[in-house]
Amino acid sequence: MTLADTAAHATRPTHRKLLRFVGHYVEMVAAMIIGMVLLAPLWPADWVAREDVHAVVMATNMTVAMAAWMAVRRHRWAPIVEMCAVMYLPFLALLVPYYLGGLSGAALMVAGHVVMFPLMLVAMLWRRSEYWH
Repeated sequence: MTLADTAAHATRPTHRKLLRFVGHYVEMVAAMIIGMVLLAPLWPADWVAREDVHAVVMATNMTVAMAAWMAVRRHRWAPIVEMCAVMYLPFLALLVPYYLGGLSGAALMVAGHVVMFPLMLVAMLWRRSEYWH
């Protein structure tokens, strides 16, 4: 075995762990999308007609499905609760400028989603041992 072979062998487990980490992130995003599609019809139309309520409803749909998937994957409750908080945090923070008239409903939805994904990654990196296996 050459030195190059030894180095390649040493990095293989890390490469697999990274692929699993990325795969887990993708699974959670897929669960969120499924939650948005499957749970959206459960909400009354007059509720989701309001942009602020629609943002919270959408965050709820994504969170319920993602938390359920994390439970299926046997994650502990602390990381599930943290990930749920990360899902709501951008929308709750952006409701302040929305109510003050500084943010449109469309901007609320777009910004909430754009901020949510990196925050999910931060939460996963924070508890790397939970996702990096």
